[in-house]
Amino acid sequence: MDIRQLQYFAEVVKQRSFTRAAEVLHVSQPSISKMIKSLEAELGVTLLNRSDRKLELTDAGELVYEHATKVLQLMESLSASVAEMRNLQRGKVKIGMMPTVGSFLLPHVIARFKQEYPGIDMEMREYSAKRLEVQVEQGHIDVGLTVLPVNTQSFAAVPLSAEDLVAIVHREHWLSGRESVSLAELKDESFILFTEEYALHDVVRQACRRSGFEPHVAYMSSLWDFVGEMVATRLGISLVPRSVARRLNNSLLKTVRISSPPIDWQYALIYRKDGYLSHAARAFIAFVQQHLTS
Repeated sequence: MDIRQLQYFAEVVKQRSFTRAAEVLHVSQPSISKMIKSLEAELGVTLLNRSDRKLELTDAGELVYEHATKVLQLMESLSASVAEMRNLQRGKVKIGMMPTVGSFLLPHVIARFKQEYPGIDMEMREYSAKRLEVQVEQGHIDVGLTVLPVNTQSFAAVPLSAEDLVAIVHREHWLSGRESVSLAELKDESFILFTEEYALHDVVRQACRRSGFEPHVAYMSSLWDFVGEMVATRLGISLVPRSVARRLNNSLLKTVRISSPPIDWQYALIYRKDGYLSHAARAFIAFVQQHLTS
């Protein structure tokens, strides 16, 4: 059954005339007659009583007209909804982000995005960097805020702002009076690292190895604040992004720059290369890129 069959039939019923329906639809009258006859043949019933120069619906015609009207209304609603989505008047974006990092990097951007696109719903979830990649790859979230590098065969990455990693130490630690330190000078220190599921764990280990030593890991945690508290109680030192060090806000802690080699911490939005990306998700990526690019 062709949707045009229902459109032509409904218009003939509405106008009570083949001629007026043809004028409204901008088609020839024979085309309308042919389309309705094909609909009657397909359904095996007569829809219109054409006798006595008066157009009347048969019982079957009334039933078909009732359903045709509903179908056409649904089609119109569908077209309008798709147009709204295409024009970003409605939609939904599922975002994954790393704990803490997302909480200070994205809120103001999301607030501005919502002001510009109030009809787009935002759903946000927190994951460690490694779990976040899995969620994006499996299609559970549209976009992920993470750190580079990522698997470029699976993900498209949009680089955003970058910052450096710094050492946080107790204020009475031998490093507290220094403005900077080379990573090699920390080879005898006890490190408090984030657990293996966090990207920072691998970044710190790899940086230490490139500087010629395997870090002695005293403790591991998945909580930023807890790492800061352990450093404040002299259980070791830690390397964290500078923005996180500022947020720890503990008077017992000192921040020391890593001078050699500097360790970059590059934020990025990622999405699946082979997956569908909605108009809303594409608009969000472009908006974040505009406001958070270095």
